[in-house]
Amino acid sequence: MSGAGSPTLDVDGTGLSVVIVAGSWHDDITDGLIAGAVRTLEASGADHSLVRVPGSFELPVVAKAALEAGADAVVALGVIIRGGTPHFEYVSSAATDGLTRVAIDTGKPVGFGVLTLDDEQQGLDRAGLPGSKEDKGAEAAEAAVATVRALRAVGR
Repeated sequence: MSGAGSPTLDVDGTGLSVVIVAGSWHDDITDGLIAGAVRTLEASGADHSLVRVPGSFELPVVAKAALEAGADAVVALGVIIRGGTPHFEYVSSAATDGLTRVAIDTGKPVGFGVLTLDDEQQGLDRAGLPGSKEDKGAEAAEAAVATVRALRAVGR
C-alpha cells in the first residue's frame, strides 16, 4: 500500500473554516472519504461544511469559490475509476491540474483526496471504511489543516 511512510501530523484546526467538496460518483467509497475527513476536522477543532458536486471534474471550480468566499482550506474528495476509454485520463488530469491551480491562485490549501483507481476494490481499500487499509479522506483533511498552519508559520 502507498500509505507506508506517511507522516504523523499534529493538526490543530481551532478557528479554521474548512469546506469539504466531494464528488457524487461511487457513493460507498465517497461516503467513506467524507466520513474520514469529517472525523479528522471535528477532532482538530475546525469548523467544516460539505458541498457535493456532480463529479471530480467539477471539484476545482467549487473549491475555488469556497476559498474565495472565505474558507481557510478545502478538502477535495472524488473517485475516478479507469474504464475502457481515455475518459479516465482526461478527468484525472483536469481534476488534479485544476485543484493545483486553485491552491496556487488563491494561496490557500486544497487537501487532495481524489482517488484515481484501476478498480472499485482499490477505492474500498483506501476509503477509511471498516476493513480499509487506508483513510485517504482523513489524510486529505490533515494535509489541508497542516498546510494552513505552515502558511501561517511563514507569514502568509
